[in-house]
Amino acid sequence: MKARFAAALAALMFSAISIVPAAAQTTRETDENGRPVATEGSSRSGAGRSRRDRQPAAPSPEQILAAAQEQATLGNTNCQVTEAKLLGTTAEKTSVYEMACAAGPGYIIESKTPPVVTDCVILADSATKLRAANPEAEVGPQCTIAANTDTEKFLREYAQQAGVPCTVDEVKVLGRATDGGIAYEVGCSDAAGFWIKNLNNAWSKTPCIQVLAENGTCAFTTTAENAGYVKTLFAGSEAASCDVTEARLMGRNANGVFYEAKCAGADGVIARLNAENAVQQVYPCATAQAIGGGCKLTTAPAAAAAPAGGRP
Repeated sequence: MKARFAAALAALMFSAISIVPAAAQTTRETDENGRPVATEGSSRSGAGRSRRDRQPAAPSPEQILAAAQEQATLGNTNCQVTEAKLLGTTAEKTSVYEMACAAGPGYIIESKTPPVVTDCVILADSATKLRAANPEAEVGPQCTIAANTDTEKFLREYAQQAGVPCTVDEVKVLGRATDGGIAYEVGCSDAAGFWIKNLNNAWSKTPCIQVLAENGTCAFTTTAENAGYVKTLFAGSEAASCDVTEARLMGRNANGVFYEAKCAGADGVIARLNAENAVQQVYPCATAQAIGGGCKLTTAPAAAAAPAGGRP
């Protein structure tokens, strides 16, 4: 089984965008009373130049909302913008917007071609990791619109959208997979967890027992929870009598997927399941040495000692 999950993840760390705040883009010289003053060399021609060089008026909230919606659409975000802020401009004269969406997390978008889009959940996670490594780290602009700040709520919504069938108690960002999808780990309060991935707005989920088999890790799932997951797969089958205390996913072939289970007070088993996760065949560990290298969780019985005086 290929280690496609653990090896595929890259940390989601974003370089900080250097922006000039929108409120700081126009300046005027004033006297001590705050009144405009003429600068050296002022004249009617100088005044003309001043009028020509004057910064355009700041965009209205309606214009900012429309511009943010345009960038969200160009960025293929599926975001219906409900609130937006112009954060400022960059040295490349691009504009940077924060926007909240009618559904899901908001974004910070830089108006490049194509737009550079980062959702608020990823930005918050990146900032947390950077500051953990260096409390003085420059983390760049962060989402501050009230609707964007509850990133834990969005993470739990991701688990629901991915079809995770449990009561979710923990979710964290893992990183970017080689196919471009973003992966997250989900922990459950009453069952084994999952890795979930969003690729092109489509969700997939992978049980933690499979993640472990593919050399990944699940920080939110215990050995007992993985055992419980396999016990539910065994329900109603020949393997149902096994009180599973530990389990592992061994691999799969054209005949199905193979799990080993350690059973409390009994010999362990290897079970073959079909694509619908129905048990098709059960092999006792005592006779399963030829199945994927045999059982690893159940200790094989020691060979009987030879009788005194050698073989009969």
